[in-house]
Amino acid sequence: MKIVIIGAGFTGVQLAKLLVNEKNDVTLIDNDEEVMRHVSNRLDCNVVINDGNNIKVLEDAGIAKADALVCLTGSDEVNMITCSLVDSVYPDVLKIARVRNYAYYVNTASAQQAHANTFSGDHRPLYGIDYMVHPDVEAAETIVEAVETGAISNVVGFDNSVMQISRITVAEGSAFANHKLMEMRSLCSVPLLITYVEIDGKTSLPSGQTLMSPGCTLGVLSAKSDVAKILELCGSKQTDLKKIVIIGAGRIGTLVAEKIIKPKKTSFIKMFTERQKKSLQKIVMIDSDEQLANQAAKNFPDISVFRGDASDESFLQEEGITSFDLAICVTHNHGMNMVLAAYLESLGVKQSIGLVTSTAFATIAQKLGVDVAVALRDVVVDSIMSHLRGNSVKEVHTVSNGDLEIIECVLPSESKASGKKVKELSAPGKYLVLLDKHPDADEYEIANGETVVSTGDHLVLIALAEESRGILEFFGNSEE
Repeated sequence: MKIVIIGAGFTGVQLAKLLVNEKNDVTLIDNDEEVMRHVSNRLDCNVVINDGNNIKVLEDAGIAKADALVCLTGSDEVNMITCSLVDSVYPDVLKIARVRNYAYYVNTASAQQAHANTFSGDHRPLYGIDYMVHPDVEAAETIVEAVETGAISNVVGFDNSVMQISRITVAEGSAFANHKLMEMRSLCSVPLLITYVEIDGKTSLPSGQTLMSPGCTLGVLSAKSDVAKILELCGSKQTDLKKIVIIGAGRIGTLVAEKIIKPKKTSFIKMFTERQKKSLQKIVMIDSDEQLANQAAKNFPDISVFRGDASDESFLQEEGITSFDLAICVTHNHGMNMVLAAYLESLGVKQSIGLVTSTAFATIAQKLGVDVAVALRDVVVDSIMSHLRGNSVKEVHTVSNGDLEIIECVLPSESKASGKKVKELSAPGKYLVLLDKHPDADEYEIANGETVVSTGDHLVLIALAEESRGILEFFGNSEE
């Protein structure tokens, strides 16, 4: 694919890096000469030092032959206007814009939903933007998904499926410790599949000979109802989330609270498991900002909202926060979120979720004891990557530092893989077929060597990032 990215901030550079690793033709545009000089030394892509909202600059950069345009400047208005400008001249180019103004995002979505008939067929999308990505919305949905699964670890869920991939560490002396993956069936009675293994900071696809040494981390694919049993075998325990504190009443904190408190008003069909719905007893919000705290109290009259300092131990003990089951730290200060989450666990809070800036900080947070670290910039990149994969790809989730990708896709009619068994499609060390759902089925099934994949099947794959483009082309998702 040929992709033009405008904006060489962290997200733009990270996106460009992933796309270059997949051997895409990438052009990165930014008017900051010093930043671009640094980028040109790091990435093997075309670099243009200029304003990206200039149609002449874009045409010189090859926008006429591009498959996609991604606008990631620091200005929502520039991102939106640039997409609109390109759409008026090159409507066939896929256009993605990051926006941070929630009003823009909500109003655009509401307008397109209210006038769905108008925007169907050949009618151009509002502002010429095919996909509008809001960082806060993406982060909130990731956090809520973690809460839904008990906040045991970073998880990947699949379109309201009962299946998920949980990131679980093997403890010393646990049932799995010092056993090979080929022995898994004799150790565990519930269906599961190990999707990836992290050992000494290196993430890789597993084999039957992979040793589950104490301290290693497994990506475990299983039904949500079986996670408690698997945690026990790994030496951990799942906690009922009866009492939850949300620290930070800003946009992300508000979105998380809305989805937890008013699940019927959200797009989440199944917010919590039945066990969690019954056990949830109390939700508290805390923010040091008087205006945010007052607004939260108006928005959520049925919960306790405090204006206070979440790092004040006496305040926390006085309000009983130290005995809570889960702390969700989502203030604007991402470094503080990491520290607060670890601090609250040290005071007695059983589990924690912290919003951080990137994967590098997520790794630090996990080493500090934070159970789930949500990297804001990375969830945005994941969302954009999903939109760039073509119509057959529904979601893309990066693992570790982007070395691996979990891909949800639909097998098209022209796929070379259709009608074949998974063992016939095997490519050890490059990718694994994890889940398969036939068009007439309600739920995914864990794939094995005898699983036959067919046209229209929903598949979940995990692949080396550098191989994912070729793998998707093989499965029939050629550039659309």
